[in-house]
Amino acid sequence: MKVLYLDESGDHNLTVIDPNFPVFVLGGVIVEQDYAEGALTEALNDFKQEMFGTTNIVLHTVDIVRNRNGFEQLKDTGFRMNFYSRLNELMRGLEYTVVACAIRKVEHLQRYGSHARNPYFLSLHVLAERFCFEIGNVYRGGSIVAERRDPTQDRSLEVAWLDIKINGTTYLQPKTITHRVTGMDLRAKAENLAGLQLADLVVSPIARHTIGKADQEDWRIVEGKLRRDNKGRTSGFGLVTLPK
Repeated sequence: MKVLYLDESGDHNLTVIDPNFPVFVLGGVIVEQDYAEGALTEALNDFKQEMFGTTNIVLHTVDIVRNRNGFEQLKDTGFRMNFYSRLNELMRGLEYTVVACAIRKVEHLQRYGSHARNPYFLSLHVLAERFCFEIGNVYRGGSIVAERRDPTQDRSLEVAWLDIKINGTTYLQPKTITHRVTGMDLRAKAENLAGLQLADLVVSPIARHTIGKADQEDWRIVEGKLRRDNKGRTSGFGLVTLPK
């Protein structure tokens, strides 16, 4: 079975848009369940043990950037350089496929005005489609795992998934989605799931790239992992940027 682990970068607020970060990205990694629970988890644990002497630490981009919640050692320049070098090596060697939807919120709001859809829900529709395409016509061939947030947001996400199951998406009938995807499971960050941590690590470079910031090595690694068509194209297949 394939699993799509989801995470986000930026917020989906259309009322107040941060001019320094005017995008919302919902993205994730598609991995085989056995691999996620086996080799992927082992690789992340080995990395954590090597760098921090413990596996009881959650790789979270915000904490890494702000040197907090176990990442205080990153204040040391030498340690930080080694950390990112080893992290890039890890991400490059793991087996996963990236899918993401990036929404430029200013353009989205300008085009659709009061009818502009919630960026999270719109992105979820897009990723549910790509995941189903990746699964193929396999009964119960995949499941989705997203990060648990607060009760209100969790309920909204559950409603969005229910809407997809009932009404389908632009390109897929609801029966196709429910045939291929068993459901969506919300899991807490504290559970230390390797798949959710890997998803967290891939969405930030996608957001920076979408904004137009200078691409770094992590973007080049993620770009190489994006879902492709048979001609090697990623636009619309692995990375969907809206509005088009």
